[in-house]
Amino acid sequence: MKRLTMSTSLALAGLLAACQPAGTGTETAETPPAAAEAAARHDAATFHQTTSFSLASSAGFAWSADDSRILISSDETGVFNAYAVDPSTGDREALTSSETDATFALSWFPTDDRAVVTADSGGNEISHIFVRELDGRLNDITPGEEVRAQFLGWSPDGNDMWLMTNERDQSAMDIYAYDTLSYESGFVFQNDDALQIGDVSPDGRWVALVRNRTSADSDILLLDLASGETEPSVITAHEGNIAHGVYTFTPDSTQLVYATDQHGEFNQAWTYDLADGTTAPLIEADWDVQFVIYSDSGRYQVSGINADARTEVSILDTMSGETLALPDLPAGDISSVRFSRDEGRIAFLINSATSPSNIHVVDLASQAHAQLTNALNPAISEAEMVDAQVVRFESFDGLEIPGILYRPHGASADNPVPALVWVHGGPGGQSRIGYSATIQHLVNHGYAVYAANNRGSSGYGKTFFHMDDRRHGEEDLRDIVAAGDWLRTQDWVNAEEVGVIGGSYGGYMTAAALTFHPEAFEVGVNIFGVTNWERTLASIPPWWESFREALYDEMGDPATDAERHHAISPLFHAENVIRPMLVIQGANDPRVLQVESDELVEAVRANGVPVEYVLFPDEGHGFRRRENRITASEAYVSFLDTYLREQDETPAE
Repeated sequence: MKRLTMSTSLALAGLLAACQPAGTGTETAETPPAAAEAAARHDAATFHQTTSFSLASSAGFAWSADDSRILISSDETGVFNAYAVDPSTGDREALTSSETDATFALSWFPTDDRAVVTADSGGNEISHIFVRELDGRLNDITPGEEVRAQFLGWSPDGNDMWLMTNERDQSAMDIYAYDTLSYESGFVFQNDDALQIGDVSPDGRWVALVRNRTSADSDILLLDLASGETEPSVITAHEGNIAHGVYTFTPDSTQLVYATDQHGEFNQAWTYDLADGTTAPLIEADWDVQFVIYSDSGRYQVSGINADARTEVSILDTMSGETLALPDLPAGDISSVRFSRDEGRIAFLINSATSPSNIHVVDLASQAHAQLTNALNPAISEAEMVDAQVVRFESFDGLEIPGILYRPHGASADNPVPALVWVHGGPGGQSRIGYSATIQHLVNHGYAVYAANNRGSSGYGKTFFHMDDRRHGEEDLRDIVAAGDWLRTQDWVNAEEVGVIGGSYGGYMTAAALTFHPEAFEVGVNIFGVTNWERTLASIPPWWESFREALYDEMGDPATDAERHHAISPLFHAENVIRPMLVIQGANDPRVLQVESDELVEAVRANGVPVEYVLFPDEGHGFRRRENRITASEAYVSFLDTYLREQDETPAE
């Protein structure tokens, strides 16, 4: 069975959706070399009419049985669909053709050209699993209005597809085996305790699960399916707060590779021997280990380190003990490494602040390299994009806060520009390096963007991560205010034109900044942000059950902390808002309900304050459709041109 790579950060127990990429690794706000004059202005479509590419799941087969095609997802039509790519020519064949719901590629079948894909309905996050049959038909094998399904991989003999669904109980994901011919299903594991499912071993014997007690404390449990037992056993017994997570099983099914922060500030990768229970370090670093995966044979181990908001990938040849040599590649971060069935080639993505992800293939024997895609819109060049710098500042209490700075071309003391503090989602997310059409569009129109990783952000150690536990909307919000104050001290920033923008938890922070620090920013852009914590925490989706206790520990339990939730909710204090606000909302959002934005807009308008409201009837928590991303980006710039600075006369191209 293939491996399922799981995130080890409990930040996903929050409202994670709007983390944006950023940065290049420099510690000071240096003058950009291309700052002599401003770049030509482009409309939002120019930046968003790039093509987003992703590779099939690491839990499945990205390469077809004969290694002649690679399974990918692409939004080249404006909506994500599954495609097959020829690794020799880059030619693409559409496998699905949805015009409404984003459809993502998961895996080829073990021995034929059927493909597994997934899609929800209008962004409602109730995802189903579909088989793309040989004749092109899409077959929903997990039907049911409230059934949510996820792909786990394949049985050892390839005769069963392993899925987890909540068809028995909406709050618990059980594991089922689906026959690859009849698609009939049978129980593999009944998850009565609503645990988080980590992985199933390649031999189909072991199930690894995670019990999240708090955001700082979690355990791994193992169940031996061959033993006939039904109750998993804890393998990480400990005292105090230690967080654990599941990366994968080794391909020979002898060891579990897991995450732990027991030995320092950061998540390390350790192994647990399934025969005798001994543990040993596998990867130790001064940053979090993000993921560990293996090639099918186990010869190659791929790992990623979250190094100051950049991903550093290493491919180890376990036979020689040497790091795998790769040819010279374009600048950027490597991700999604997928080995061919014969392990002679790898496909992967490269992404940077100035270029969207492109698919690359390398022949390991000859070192021949090919870039199969060109994601960037030919109407714009990388030279017109703005690269980023990692910049740190001291917050209100002296704590050093990291962030990612995008400085417009031409910004100088003689030509100061307006600026925005960008707040990521979460709570507990991280702004990271990578291409963002939205940020590049803003910067192209003369707005500096500083993506602040306030206290409580992941990626900077567990102490930093837990600094905002049960204090959300307090010190973390003051970090965002301090980021705005820091921007005002830069001589190339117009100190009277600083706003705040963010999505999901970042949308909450935006609304909270305008509510509880009403004069800190000139404007705010709230993108599907929480406004009423009482309602949000009481109405979380049932499939979050495995994270409920951890989420309540971090944010507070509605049963006991309602007074605090009321105190930090912008909706109940909207009379304080005196600065213009733009609100963006998806009608199908299961995390931040539309009513939250409806009520906030009405309340702020009652103050006589300008409020613009954009509601997308076909989106959920985030943007799946390119046309909506374009509409939203144009709305940001139009709003900012109107309320943060006067609109200039430079025409869009």
